[in-house]
Amino acid sequence: MYAFDIATDAPKAELYAELLKAADALTAGEADGIANMANISALIWQFVPELNWVGFYRMVGGELVLGPFQGKSACIRIPLTKGVCGAAARTGETQLVEDVHAFPGHIACDAASRSELVVPVKRDGAVIAVIDLDSPLPARFDAEDAKGIEALANLLSDRI
Repeated sequence: MYAFDIATDAPKAELYAELLKAADALTAGEADGIANMANISALIWQFVPELNWVGFYRMVGGELVLGPFQGKSACIRIPLTKGVCGAAARTGETQLVEDVHAFPGHIACDAASRSELVVPVKRDGAVIAVIDLDSPLPARFDAEDAKGIEALANLLSDRI
């Protein structure tokens, strides 16, 4: 079994470097994408402080469908025209939202969420999933968080 330990008050660069190493160790050689998403959701939950939800939405039939996650029950299907996740999947670009209540079309699966970071996972240029992080704190995420989760998405592109 794997035992990963990181101080959640470590500098973000260190935290994300360790998260990436742990994610690589967990997913290397594992062909089951759902298992990999489940472990990565748990790993992000363990490593990244001040979250109230983290998980994956998978691109299925032109919409996002809930994948493995940590947190409260969530919306099962998200059209690409709705919410922060839909925007990330539609544009193929990371969405860093300081105040979700100010985001047009925001979907409130958990009313406690105040800020959100959504990073697309791409394979051969196409979005195959998004990694969604929610926090009860406004402006919780910054460019360093985005860079860390983007590196993770890149690692996972052929593992989920």
